[in-house]
Amino acid sequence: MSNACRYARPLGPLPALGRGARAEVVGPLLVGGASRTGGPVGPSTAPGDGGEDTGGVLVRWQMHADGVLTLEVTDGGAQTRPSPSSPSLTSHGGRGLSIVDQLASDWGVRDAPGEVTVWAALPARARHARRTAGG
Repeated sequence: MSNACRYARPLGPLPALGRGARAEVVGPLLVGGASRTGGPVGPSTAPGDGGEDTGGVLVRWQMHADGVLTLEVTDGGAQTRPSPSSPSLTSHGGRGLSIVDQLASDWGVRDAPGEVTVWAALPARARHARRTAGG
């Protein structure tokens, strides 16, 4: 997600929601992204605010019956294809996809016209806390 916000082109305008409005998320969630012109990071500006819409990235997740959580982040693509790197010990970044590779049972990159999706399947079985008497 951070790579999509930092390096990729946004997908396009976000749906406009007034201040204090609540959106019921039934499907994918479109998240505000950084403006390529140095504008603020966050949701798009509401119509009439005089600000420029910054676009966003699409985030999807699904919990499967077998305890696997599938996460997807779709953006407008970047100059390079997402891939794990081997940063030096003093580098401030470059570890994200290597971490995903270690945690996920499977992951990959899907291309579509004007879009790139990075997805990961993570084991996420629910753990139920047991209450004990007296504690």
